[in-house]
Amino acid sequence: MNVVEMQEVTKKFGTVIATDQLSLTIKQGQIFGLLGPNGAGKSTAISMLCGLIRKTSGDIRVFGELLGAENRKVKSRIGLVPQELAIYNELTALENVRFFAGLYGYRGDDLLKKSKEALEFVGLTDKANIRPEKFSGGMKRRLNIACAIAHTPELVIMDEPTVGIDPQSRNYILKSIKKLNQQGATIIYTSHYMEEVEEICDYIAIIDHGKVIAEGTEDQLISLVTDIKTLDIVLSDYAEGLKEQVEQISGVEKVEWSGTSTFKVVASSEVSVLNAILALILAQQLEVIELNQEKINLETVFLNLTGRNLRD
Repeated sequence: MNVVEMQEVTKKFGTVIATDQLSLTIKQGQIFGLLGPNGAGKSTAISMLCGLIRKTSGDIRVFGELLGAENRKVKSRIGLVPQELAIYNELTALENVRFFAGLYGYRGDDLLKKSKEALEFVGLTDKANIRPEKFSGGMKRRLNIACAIAHTPELVIMDEPTVGIDPQSRNYILKSIKKLNQQGATIIYTSHYMEEVEEICDYIAIIDHGKVIAEGTEDQLISLVTDIKTLDIVLSDYAEGLKEQVEQISGVEKVEWSGTSTFKVVASSEVSVLNAILALILAQQLEVIELNQEKINLETVFLNLTGRNLRD
């Protein structure tokens, strides 16, 4: 089932085109990473999905229904964790969550139960009666999440939920996101931290200038910018003739010795050459001391596709 379908969605602010016939499909149960440089159209796309702003043209379907200004039922199934903290320092943590859960119609015992469960989920039960003005940055971020999920939304949109916090809090939040997904929520996740996206997202779309320029799994995106892989192999000794033998393996494009016992193999990413190389090494009665495969990461993919860093 597709939870989100955006079909050729354009949003204009005067003469500025924020999204340009943007099309996205997000399936139920995904942790969907939405990446793009500043000004690429991510926040605009999120705002339209939540019904905060209206599209100029195109169609947006959420849970199979066309999203319109009056579609409150669909909106009630969405939770938004905004980049800017949406909490009130004048209220306690519990009062904050109760306020937001109350907007979705919860009252009385149900409201209190939902609010306490949300605080427990983000690890703030012992801080329920404390005002967030006394919280650390990481605790405020966790409270921000609790306010967004207290009504048990089926689609949770997280716009840079870990910005500016310590590594311990970031790790806690990432684990909470995985748990939320395991409990059935579909997640849309934006971040400027590539390692976070690599860790939790199972599908990624990169947008630039208001359009999707690439999408797929991490491995699929990596394959867009390179069709080769590099192996660095350290042996127990030099082997006469090994270079020439490895060069004959189907898929191997280049072999270089570095020093007396280290060699680099460049091969097609579509062909598995490692077993054949190891067989030749064993035939020479040599030991493999170290083996490393150079791996292109999302940061490299992003720079190749957009020509600029996320933080530009």
